[in-house]
Amino acid sequence: MPDISLTLVAALCLAALAAGWIDAVVGGGGLLLLPVLLLGLPGGTPASYALGTNKAVAIVGTTGAAVTYARRTPVDVGTAVRIGLAALAGSTAGAFVAAGLSTDVLKPVVMVVLLGVGAFVLLRPAFGTAPSTAPVSARRVLAAIGLAGLGIGFYDGLIGPGTGTFLVLALTAVLHMDLVTASATAKIVNCCTNAGALATFAWKGTVFWQLAVLMAGFNLVGGMVGARTALKRGSGFVRIVLLTVVFALVANLAYEQWLA
Repeated sequence: MPDISLTLVAALCLAALAAGWIDAVVGGGGLLLLPVLLLGLPGGTPASYALGTNKAVAIVGTTGAAVTYARRTPVDVGTAVRIGLAALAGSTAGAFVAAGLSTDVLKPVVMVVLLGVGAFVLLRPAFGTAPSTAPVSARRVLAAIGLAGLGIGFYDGLIGPGTGTFLVLALTAVLHMDLVTASATAKIVNCCTNAGALATFAWKGTVFWQLAVLMAGFNLVGGMVGARTALKRGSGFVRIVLLTVVFALVANLAYEQWLA
C-alpha cells in the first residue's frame, strides 16, 4: 500500500462508499472515485495505479449491487451477460485505439450527446418510469448488444467516464426497460467489463491491493445500499439521480477539456 496518512485512507474509504451508492443507483460512481484516487495517491504515482485500484474497488461494489438487484427484481441475466461479453470486446478495442488517439477530440462530442440526453429526459417525464408490456424482439436484443455492448464498451475503453449512465440510458431506450431494471442489468454488464479491465491492470501489476481491499468493503456497502434505495424509491427517484449524474459528467468533461 502507498505511504499515505490514516486520514487520507479514511477519506478514500468514504469516497468509495459514496461512489458505490451512486454507481448502484444509476452508474457514474467512477466520476467520484477515480478523481479522488488521482488526487489522494502520492505525487509521482503513475495514473495507471489509480485506474487499476479503482477497478479493483469498483468490481466489488458492482457485483454486490448486481446480486442485490437480482434477488429483488426480475433481470434477464442471459441478455445482460451477452451484452456484457460484447462490451468486454468493445472496451478492449477501445483501449487499443485510445493508445494512439487524443481523447480531447472526442470529449466535446460526448458533452453534446450528454446535453441532448439530459434535455430528452427532462422533456420526457415518462421516460423509463414503466416498462413496455410488449415482448422484446430478437432484433432489439441484437441492437442492445451492438449499442450497449460493443458501442458503449468501446467508449469505456476509449474514454470511460459515465459508462454506467450510458448503459442505463441505452437499455431503457432500446429494450424498453424501466430505469430500475435498466440499472440492475447495467450492473451485470459492468461486472463483465470491470473484470476484463482488472485482469489487465493486475497482469501489469498496477493495483494497490491492500488499499483496494479496504476501499472495496466500503464500496460494497454503498453498492448494496444504493441498489436497495433504487428498488424502494422507484424509477422516479432514479430519474432524478440520472439527471444529476448526467449534468455532473458534462461539467467534469468541460473542466478537463478547457480548465484543467
